This record gives sequence, C-alpha cells and structure tokens, in this order.
Amino acid sequence: MAESENLQQSAPGEWAAGLPAVTSALSHILREAGPFRGARGLLEMNQAGGFDCPSCAWPDPDQGRSFAEFCENGAKALASESTRKLADADFFARHSVAELSEKSDHWHEQQGRIAMPMVLRQGATHYSPVSWADAFSILASHLKKLASQDEAVFYTSGRASNEAAFLYQLFARSYGTNNLPDCSNMCHESSGLAMKESIGIGKGTVTLDDFLEADTILCVGQNPGTNHPRMLSTLEAAVKRGACLVSINPLREAGLVGFVHPQHPIAALLGRPSPLASRFVAVRVNGDLALFRGIAKVLLEKEFFAPGTIIDSTFIREHTERFEAYRSLVDATAWPEIIRMSGIGEVEIRELAETLLGGDRRVITCWAMGLTQHRNAVATIREVVNVHLLLGSIGCPGAGLCPVRGHSNVQGDRTMGIFEKMPEPFLAALDRECGISSPRAHGYDTVAAIHAMQRGAAKVFFALGGNFLQASPDTGYTADALRKCDLTCHISTKLNRSHLVTGRTALILPCLGRSERDGDGKFVTCENSMGVVQMSRGVLAPASEYLLSEVEIIARLAEAVHGANSPILWRWLAEDYDRIRNLIERVVPGFDNYNRRARESGGFYLPNAAKKRVWETTSGKANFSLAPMDVFEPSSGRLVLQTLRSHDQFNTTIYGMDDRYRGIANARRIILVNPEDLKERGIAPCSPVDITSIWGDERRIAKSFTAIPYEMPKGSAAAYFPEANVLVPVGSQAEGSGTPTSKAVEIEIASSPK
Repeated sequence: MAESENLQQSAPGEWAAGLPAVTSALSHILREAGPFRGARGLLEMNQAGGFDCPSCAWPDPDQGRSFAEFCENGAKALASESTRKLADADFFARHSVAELSEKSDHWHEQQGRIAMPMVLRQGATHYSPVSWADAFSILASHLKKLASQDEAVFYTSGRASNEAAFLYQLFARSYGTNNLPDCSNMCHESSGLAMKESIGIGKGTVTLDDFLEADTILCVGQNPGTNHPRMLSTLEAAVKRGACLVSINPLREAGLVGFVHPQHPIAALLGRPSPLASRFVAVRVNGDLALFRGIAKVLLEKEFFAPGTIIDSTFIREHTERFEAYRSLVDATAWPEIIRMSGIGEVEIRELAETLLGGDRRVITCWAMGLTQHRNAVATIREVVNVHLLLGSIGCPGAGLCPVRGHSNVQGDRTMGIFEKMPEPFLAALDRECGISSPRAHGYDTVAAIHAMQRGAAKVFFALGGNFLQASPDTGYTADALRKCDLTCHISTKLNRSHLVTGRTALILPCLGRSERDGDGKFVTCENSMGVVQMSRGVLAPASEYLLSEVEIIARLAEAVHGANSPILWRWLAEDYDRIRNLIERVVPGFDNYNRRARESGGFYLPNAAKKRVWETTSGKANFSLAPMDVFEPSSGRLVLQTLRSHDQFNTTIYGMDDRYRGIANARRIILVNPEDLKERGIAPCSPVDITSIWGDERRIAKSFTAIPYEMPKGSAAAYFPEANVLVPVGSQAEGSGTPTSKAVEIEIASSPK
C-alpha cells in the first residue's frame, strides 16, 4: 500500500503560509480543476451566498470578508472535489479490488471523482455499474431482512450538511435504531462531554471578535498552520492588538512561530513573517492535565498571599460549585508530581500562570486532538475549564473556551441529531413532529460499532461520507470487522480504502460535492466551530450527470425501505430543502425562522447559554472538576507515540507526499523521535525501523518506517495517520467519551531486519 518514497529532509520551518502556500494552492487547482473552473470555485468559497469550504470548520468573518477567503488546504480540498478526472465504469473494469487495494491512499485520491453508482457483488473481483434504482433495491433488501434493526450501523462524516444529517438520523430512527456513530466519536467527543459536565454546553463559548479583545490566547495540543490555516490570520490580528499567544504542545510547529499573510503583498514577497507565539511550552505527551493543575496551584498560592487580587471570587461565589473542594485538591497536589507529570519545571509554570494575569485577564484557550485523544482527555479538558473558572474568564468579551473542530460541519451534524444517545427532549420532538416512534436504547458509537461488526451483531454498514477504515483505530481489527458484514455501502465523492475492504456485497453511491450545483438554486446549511449557521450553495457543474445530492440519496433510500407505510413524505422533503429546514425548526432548539435567517448574509448564531453566564447543568452553575492528576506512563525503555497529520493531507485525504513545515518531503512512512532516544537505541538517523505497540498482552506491528530525529520531549514519538493507525489499540479509549487514544500509544522501536 506504500508508494515509492525517497525521503528528503530539511530544517523545520519558522513560519507558515506566504508565497509557498499560494504556489501550492494554485498548482493543485490548475492541475485538477483547470484555471476557469478552479478560479470560479475559489472566488465563491466561504463567501456569503457561495459555498462553505469542504475542509475545516474555522469560521468566516461576520463582516468584511476578503475576496479570497480561503487557505492553502481549503484550495487543495476544492481542487480535489472539482477535479476533471473521473473514476468511471472503465476505470473499475480495468482495476480489480485486489489491485486497487495495493495502491496507496495518495494514489486513490488522484484517480478522480466516482462517476456513477457501483456495486461489488458477492464473489466478484471488480466493481461494476449499477442503476440507482437497483442500488436502492439492494440496500432495502438487506435492511428489511435483518433480524433486528440494531444490526444496521449508520455512520456519518463531518462533511454532511445540516439538511442531509437531519434527514439521515430521521431515517435511522424511523427504521428503528440509534446506531449513529460519527467522526466526532474519534475527535472532539471528549470536548463535548467535558464542557457539558462543566458549563452545560458542549460547544465553544467564543467568537472571532473575542480574539481581538483577548489578553492571552493559549493554543494547546493544536497545529493550526496545517489543520486550520485560516486561524493564523485571526491569531496574527490578535497579537498585533496586544494579545500574548502561547503554544502548549510537544512539537514546535511553524504555524505558531510566525505567519506570512498571503494577501499582504510586501510581506509575502519578502517572506517577512509576523511573529505569533511569544512562549513555547514543550509539555510532555499527555502532561497537559498536570500543567493546568500547576497553573491553578500558582493562582491559588498567589491568592492566599494577596486575597481578593488574583482569582475572581465574585464569579466563583455566584456562578460555580465545588470550589472549596477543588482548592483542597490543588493544595494537596505536590509540586514534584506536577513537574514530573507535565515535564515542565516549576519556574516555567509560574511564568505561564503570571502571563494569564496580564491585562484584564481575558483568556481564550484553544485546543484540538492533542487534548481529546487521551485516556484522561475529559479530565484534562475539565482542568482547562477549572483555570478559566478561577479567573472568571468565560462568558465575557475576549475570554472563553475554543475547541477547534475539524471537518466543516462536524458540529452541525451533532446539532442535527447525529449521535447514538440523543437526549429525550430531542427524541420526543422528533416523534411529535414526524409521526414516528424513535428507539430510546442507546446505539453504538464508533468503537462499539467496530466490535459489533467483529462479533457479527452488526451486518449492514452504511456510511454518509468519510473513509471509515482509515479514520478508525486498529486498522487490521476494523478491516476484519467490515469484512464480516453482509453489506457495506458508502456515499462518497472519491475512491478511498474503505471501498476496498468490504462486506460480502458492497455499494459506492456517488454524491455531489459541496462546490457543485444542486438542481435549480437549492442550498444547504452548515454550522462552524463557533456556532454560526450559514448558507452553502454550490456553483460548479457536477462532475458527472449520474451524481445525486446526499439529501436525494437518503430520501430515496428511506422511500425504498419504508414504501407507502411511512408517515414521512421523503421525496417531497427532498424536492425542496426549505421543507426540511421547516421540520428542523420544529425539532431543534435555536432554529426559529430558519429559512429566513439562513438566507441572511453571514447566517446566524445559535444560542449559547454559557456565553451569557447561564449554566445549563444539573446544579445550575459551572462545576469545578475534582479529577485526580495522572499521566500516561510507558514502561521502561518504551516511548509514547502520537499520531498526527502532515501538511499535505486533510483528515484521511492525502493530497501529496510532503510535510513542508516540518522539513519532510516525499515520504509518509516516517516516525519522528527525540534524538537522544534514537541514540540510546543505537538507531541511526533516517534508518528503517519497525514499530511495535503494546496494549496489555496485545502487540501490533508497523514495519519499515524511517526514523527521523526531531525536537520533542524525551520519550516521545510521532507518526502520520492513517499509516500509524494500525498501532492504535481499539480497546484503549478515553474515559467517559470513548474516543480512541491516538495521542498516547505505548511503543517500542527497533531497526528493521536487513
């Protein structure tokens, strides 16, 4: 599955974006879409009345959007979606599934848009074309013959629009199951649970404008230069207005060192970056809970010696619960343990705490997968919230919590009901308005769905977007689980590995992309990381005449399964998306006058009680967490591996073979390791190694990776996903949220046999 690699290495970058980003973006657009189709798409992407970027969920400005409101990776995503290449019937006739399986993920991405519905019949070696009617007939036949509706799994990627997601969960529940796992289970599930328990809402509490009023911004476990590049312009503006930006991360990432705005001509031409982070805290992998506990300890110590001057006692008294218990917990936490578990010295922690006290103590903390994919992720995020509660730095201008979501509508999908355990008020409203009886038993999340397929309890796997196999942990185990299904089906735009590891029968249903026209003026809506819902209307001609919208596919599937016995007029809803939005308005709180507000320039903000210091918790107040402090401890002689992205990928989509900001070119099967750790093991730089992960008595092996010395805390290592996902144990999950622990895998490395 690996393509030929010829590693080239240079020094890691000291800034992000600039002319290299422009050159990269244009080269992808010109190669895939061509100048006219590409230019039209770029100029409509993230514009009011245009279409939402199919890449990340960073918000657009409420006013004053640039003519080029996109980043390098957004341009790559558009190039990928708007490509002129087609994977048509001839393509699948030329390539067997076995042959396609030997190709790399990067090669799959380069083959173009899937042009028509395809079926892999039982015992066949090749996919072949199938009519839409026959595809829906195959699906309906399999779903109707299941002994229990809970033998079906309906997975969702974060790409699906609000309208598609709502209709999808409505179909699953009308069919009779809550088996609605989604990509959130593998990323920000920990954030949602932690914040819900602490402040009553599982979403961020800040807007873009808050960044311009912040005194301090903490970026924790996050690499915005690659994963959310448009965030850099927000950070640049905040720093220029006086904010202190702090990077807390095991790796020093170029995108937080400096930024060259591609639309500032002089800076771009001269390669003259604006400095961003003024402090870099190289925390130990999984040491963040201890670090924030140390910050809290400094704040409470200073308050003891200067009462009423450090923490916000009024806020704590009026708005929080369990402060005294938390103070006792912090007092009892010893500095040697904080230092050991965080990997940061006491002096540096004290300096960091002092930074938070600057100005008016308006602090924003941003985080991503570096916090969420650990066993103690929920406790860690709640400890971040604890520090904000001490300072009263939430629910006021310039301050709050900012979990930075990945895929462009992953937050909206959850709002629409894509969740295996939606609360009773949502289900009751859905039943009342739609005339169905939703099941109440909780369904499978992602990991539970994998186990269910593995043991034969789930027999049909249906995916609305995504690349489930490559996004999931423990690739070998997940692949074996999928092969045990009777039917696997994917709504997709392009070929990916999940199409090649199949049940006994498999379907690929090709859909319109976000950038493509959907009928006569139809539009969908998406919700970004900051709770803004806005219109997305495609402008480009569809890649193939055989493509259907996600909404149309779901409606026709539902009609095929339910026939005339359904109280829901599925095809009628799909004819006019205003009808779906009217239904959403009656079911989901905060969507009053949905159709009118969706048509307003810039869309609208959903309600967020915590922004107003209203706490929708059982206590009616924000809750201090009392979690014990711990850290992931590998056995002696072993390392802690975290998986991460290269710059030339978005989620599991591989656009190229380079990781420009880390100085790596033409290679993906690499492992970054602290230089001392390589030396101690007698491993020469840039030599081949085999990696073994350890989980109890279980061992998983990834062979022939190139070991690259890289600046990071001793005992640490990092490798790209999805290549390294084979090492992530399916049984290792975050407590409470169930998120796979992809950022803390115990490994051994050894030179590959010659």
